[in-house]
Amino acid sequence: MRKPNDMTMKEAITKMLAVYRLRGKYDETGVVAMWPEVMGTAIGNRTTQIYIAHQKLFIRIESSVIKNELLMVKTGIIQKLNERAGSEVIKEIIFL
Repeated sequence: MRKPNDMTMKEAITKMLAVYRLRGKYDETGVVAMWPEVMGTAIGNRTTQIYIAHQKLFIRIESSVIKNELLMVKTGIIQKLNERAGSEVIKEIIFL
């Protein structure tokens, strides 16, 4: 039986992230981790560098052909990543 002040593990972690202002970094780490899963193995394997700074996702891809294809669907990628993250983590993608 739960006591009135008891909370679930999820509630406790969510509260801790808010108190220590870590939610943004947590969400950014999630986006970087989900990149290969969202984009597929072919793109994930050709991604040599990926990081986030100031809501911009920086990606280095070794294939110029894939890079050009991704440039054309950049908006869709941003939407898909933010949807999966559950908040607006990324506002722009920059290909290096």
